[in-house]
Amino acid sequence: MHRFYVTPNQINGNTVAIIGPDVNHIKNVLRMKQGEEIIICNGQGKDCYCIISRVSEGEILADIQNIQDTGTELKAKITLFQGLPKKDKMELIIQKAVELGVHEIVPVMTKRVVVKLEDKKKEEKKLERWQAIAEGAAKQSKRGIIPKILPVQSYQEAIKNATNMGLSLIPYENAMGMQYTKEIMDSLGQYNTIGIFIGPEGGFEESEIEIAKENHIIPITLGRRILRTETAGLAILSMMVLMLEE
Repeated sequence: MHRFYVTPNQINGNTVAIIGPDVNHIKNVLRMKQGEEIIICNGQGKDCYCIISRVSEGEILADIQNIQDTGTELKAKITLFQGLPKKDKMELIIQKAVELGVHEIVPVMTKRVVVKLEDKKKEEKKLERWQAIAEGAAKQSKRGIIPKILPVQSYQEAIKNATNMGLSLIPYENAMGMQYTKEIMDSLGQYNTIGIFIGPEGGFEESEIEIAKENHIIPITLGRRILRTETAGLAILSMMVLMLEE
């Protein structure tokens, strides 16, 4: 059955109004008609099983028959604080992190970040592009939400936001051994919100690790090998999926 996303304000009682590009896709590509079944995800982890009741030029209406949990979200909301990488690596990171279940992604300016997004218009265009990639990955992996890509934050802002989470981690090559990482992973089920800090290509400076420690962000190791920035976040997310999957 074909599946589409709407925002909560597109649902009025038992009626869903589909607008925007999806109207053309349903009407002219899929050639769906009144009376056909469709799944509408409300963007909050619920799938609405619907029957199309009206097809018009700019809107498609569908009547909700049944609502179920999407069943694809992790038990904890994970925020990825990603040090801005060079070139188009951020696009790959966003795509794969969304597939793995991340709740939101925050691009972070750390000391060793090479990329500069000083132009507000350029930053807005980047965020638009990144959000579109997140949406595509969410649809492909049948997520119950479309993860948000938040505006770029300074390292200090990111640290402050992470302190409000149940647990925050920062992979670091000089952290304690893998046994400690395993113990941390075993404890994930008790947290509703988790933050992950990943450095850019040059990694974190020692002073940044110290700031993280001072703010109760826990350094962990991902193994004896040094991972690229586009690998590290996906590695830790993969570990977390194992522990947080229902």
